[in-house]
Amino acid sequence: MKVVIDILILIGVIVMISNIVRYGLFIHTTHDVLSSGSKRDRFWKGMALVLLIFFLCGYIFIVVASKPDLMMAMILFGGSIFVSIVLTLMFNLLETAKERSIDIAEVLVGVIDARDPNLNGHSRHVQNVTMLFYRYLPNSIKNDINPISLEYAALMHDVGKLGVPESILNKPAKLDPDEWDIMRSHPKVGVEILKPLHTFDNISDWILYHHERIDGNGYYKLPGEEIPLAARIISIADTYSAITMRRSYKEPRTHEDAVKIMKEVAGTQLDENLLEYFFRIPKEELATCIPEEVKY
Repeated sequence: MKVVIDILILIGVIVMISNIVRYGLFIHTTHDVLSSGSKRDRFWKGMALVLLIFFLCGYIFIVVASKPDLMMAMILFGGSIFVSIVLTLMFNLLETAKERSIDIAEVLVGVIDARDPNLNGHSRHVQNVTMLFYRYLPNSIKNDINPISLEYAALMHDVGKLGVPESILNKPAKLDPDEWDIMRSHPKVGVEILKPLHTFDNISDWILYHHERIDGNGYYKLPGEEIPLAARIISIADTYSAITMRRSYKEPRTHEDAVKIMKEVAGTQLDENLLEYFFRIPKEELATCIPEEVKY
């Protein structure tokens, strides 16, 4: 009987340690637009971790300071399994929520694309290119950017075009100065659209400044390192997409054309250091980033 009791308690302790490690990693890695939460949420996450550690200490205390019977061992074992199940359900629910949220975001982007035929698939293309680009960045850069937040910012970077009149979006001729002023306001409009969703606060600057130039001649005159890193990454993906995707007024340019053009604006429009990593991406992999519905 003692062997059964010892085994149940040992398994319970191991499972609780595993629960603490899993939950600790969860807290450490979930700082994206969907999981970070408010300060109050982060407080309760921290309290939950403290309680898990407290329960583990209780397990160890019972083993060391008392002689648990079979009932106590079963309670300790069952408690650890219950916590493990709850954590697993919580993680699965969060992943499901993320998947559904990205689906909803893509529907919103589809509305934007429908208003402007020239944007058909552009936002998804920028999203795909951005995330492929992220894979080729060194860890020293990756560690400064949450990939889920980056994915949402890339997908939603043009959401402000919902506030641009269709007459301007679809104008076949060159825009006049007043129309350009309205068009250039779309990053700010995008931030305003997302403002009620406070979980997007930490990526609002990424969307706002994705048209900034390294030389400081962008929409808001923000130069070089003052431009958020993620905005500089999205800007490169956005530029590549604009060059290589078909528009009503132009045929798509080749990958080689895009590389040539982007090299010409390295250090003025685009971040020269980041471009070095972008140019390492094989042409074949970039070709897979074009959404299925617009492939040609």
